[in-house]
Amino acid sequence: MLVTAYLAIIFLLALCVVLELTARRLTPPQSAPTAVANPAFRRFQSIFLRAYLLALWADWLQGPYLYKLYRHYSFLESQIAILYVCGLASCVLFAPFSGWLPQVLGRRQTCLLFCVSYSACCLTKLSTDYFVLIVGRILGGLSTSLLTTTFESWYVHRHVEVHDFPKEWIPTTFTKAATWNHGLAVGAGLVANLLAEWLHLGPVAPFLLAVPCLACCGWVVLTDWGKEEAEEGLEGEKQKLPLGTPNAGVARLSARARFSRSCHDGLRCLLSDRRVMLLGGVQALFESVLYIFIFLWTPVLDPHGPPLGIVFSCLMAASMAGSLLYRLATSTRYRLQPGHVLCLAVLMAFFSLFMLTFSTTPGQPRPRESFLAFLLLELASGLYFPAVSFLHGRVIPEEKRQSVLAWFRLPLHLLACFGLLALHGETAGTGGGEEGSGTRHMFGGCAVMMLAAFMAVVSLFTLGRNDTDLRMEGTRGEGEMENILNYD
Repeated sequence: MLVTAYLAIIFLLALCVVLELTARRLTPPQSAPTAVANPAFRRFQSIFLRAYLLALWADWLQGPYLYKLYRHYSFLESQIAILYVCGLASCVLFAPFSGWLPQVLGRRQTCLLFCVSYSACCLTKLSTDYFVLIVGRILGGLSTSLLTTTFESWYVHRHVEVHDFPKEWIPTTFTKAATWNHGLAVGAGLVANLLAEWLHLGPVAPFLLAVPCLACCGWVVLTDWGKEEAEEGLEGEKQKLPLGTPNAGVARLSARARFSRSCHDGLRCLLSDRRVMLLGGVQALFESVLYIFIFLWTPVLDPHGPPLGIVFSCLMAASMAGSLLYRLATSTRYRLQPGHVLCLAVLMAFFSLFMLTFSTTPGQPRPRESFLAFLLLELASGLYFPAVSFLHGRVIPEEKRQSVLAWFRLPLHLLACFGLLALHGETAGTGGGEEGSGTRHMFGGCAVMMLAAFMAVVSLFTLGRNDTDLRMEGTRGEGEMENILNYD
């Protein structure tokens, strides 16, 4: 497995370079030339990306060795499953508040809260106490919820409301962030492997490296973002009024009322449009399987001695290749529709999970076949995210999109929690289950979920067979800016 992992990362990185060059030749960049030439916009974009990319880098550093760290502390697989469930459950609990907190605390202050909470989450990894690690997972769930909403909220607010830049320029920033995000994910695996295995600092080392990265992110938010706000005469930029202000309570009530109304409108949109409901079902099924995969890939491969950081980089490179293949497939040369790509992605994911039900047979493990299946699953996810993001932009009204997507994430996290709890119950019942069939059964259940996702995709496009909203006309469409996976 050691040689296989190193050969795979070399091949995948070379493949990504070839695909990127081909994609650039077939799909020339469509960024707004005025935005590129505008020095005020470029400065504002740079200030935002410095903080945001540091936050993403700190997040990715925690991906490769999380499970390995818990095993290093001698916890059973069933105990580790509970730790993962605590993280997912906290995402469910904190997701609604992640959209409300910026309105109460202020956007910049909420980003600072993210830096503090995620740093505390990383520092809890120094403890071997199970309760402390549970607290760390809860803090990680809060931090992940804030990362996926608050930074974007700060940028969009200042882009539109303060600088009055055209809304058409917003995708240029998030497309650049998505491009960097893939590279950061691959690099994080290599750096984590360097610290944990080459330098023999142990699996806790990447988490400790994430802390100064988060401190740098907080410093940029505190200084550069503070100057950016002060220059506009809007220092503080808080929705909340000072405590002594007579109307402060009214402002807080208004924020809560807006939040409640947003949730209600999102739920009504979800229930009233069958296309939205089917799309939400596809997202919940597909992405909950990805969360379960995040838990299972390490115990499947680690007993065979691969460098986990390199394996993680391979998985991220496979996802990057999938994203590049999406760009090629939907280019003016090939003109595949995002719906076709989505069907292909779901089928590929189903096939990879079907492979895993055989390669993880108790007593007859085939780690190379499992590794290949994991790469295929990540390739499918690279195709899936830009395709489903395009459909979000076409099917869900813009003013309700954030609240509808929040409702999508509720069944997503619940399905992942139930899956991990089922695995916990089976492994606990077999005395730890490392040699049992719980993993194989879980992959079989995930294959069934992916088959249900495929049926939902078919139903969606059967329902909207003549619906122009579901089709891309001309060149590549919108919606690629959401292609950012968080492994935690």
